Amino acid sequence: MTVRIATWNINSVTARLPKLLEWLESAKPDVLCLQELKCASDAFPYEAVKELGYDTAAYGSGRWNGVAILSRIGLEDVVRDLPEQPGFLAEGALIPDTEPRAIAATCGPVRVWSVYVPNGREVDHAHFHYKLEWLEALRKAVLEDAAGERPFAVLGDFNVAPTDEDVYDPAVFAGQTHVTPVERAALAALREAGLQDVMPRALKYDRPYTFWDYRALGFPKNLGIRIDLTYANKPFADAVTDSYVDREARKGKGTSDHAPVVVDLDL
Repeated sequence: MTVRIATWNINSVTARLPKLLEWLESAKPDVLCLQELKCASDAFPYEAVKELGYDTAAYGSGRWNGVAILSRIGLEDVVRDLPEQPGFLAEGALIPDTEPRAIAATCGPVRVWSVYVPNGREVDHAHFHYKLEWLEALRKAVLEDAAGERPFAVLGDFNVAPTDEDVYDPAVFAGQTHVTPVERAALAALREAGLQDVMPRALKYDRPYTFWDYRALGFPKNLGIRIDLTYANKPFADAVTDSYVDREARKGKGTSDHAPVVVDLDL
């Protein structure tokens, strides 16, 4: 059985709906993990993707967050939020907000999490410490599935570049979030929990970046970073036949600032 699984920070499913539908028809993933929906769960365009054969589990609040899993090979055992997911206590708030940043489902022979890891904002900001707590909760959440025999992966926008080779110029990012040793250590802890980084092929350039800022001609100049990742257990990783960043989906006007990452499996 061949299975195509993809992840894409869509940067507003409402604004990018035509792009999303076009891409689903051309790439034909069996499972698509989405992040940064920027819409509430009940506002997701379920019917539009249903017409293309996809069932959807969506989880969003309408703010700068939200995740979903689209599948045409089954959608069962849906879980929203990590079991020990922390909340973020924004300035002036009375209680922490458990943001919709994680959703899991079993899709045919595989189980996946779609995750949108907190950005962190600035080093030593409260949101940065929240990010580290969130990544630790993710590590705990994956332990059982990572050790299992069923193909399993965590896909999404991790907001961390695993190495200096995953940013176009490490000097530009020095002292900023996404590249700090403590964030990278959190990714290393995920790998130690039984997951491995499924590295996409670089189809046009030396490095398979997944995000390019809208400003300063970031995409045409390939000033990118790789923060959209697939972290997989051994049964999943052993079944991978191909993986690539679909740069074509980042081209043109009205696109997300992220490109989809596609992983093909032979199970």
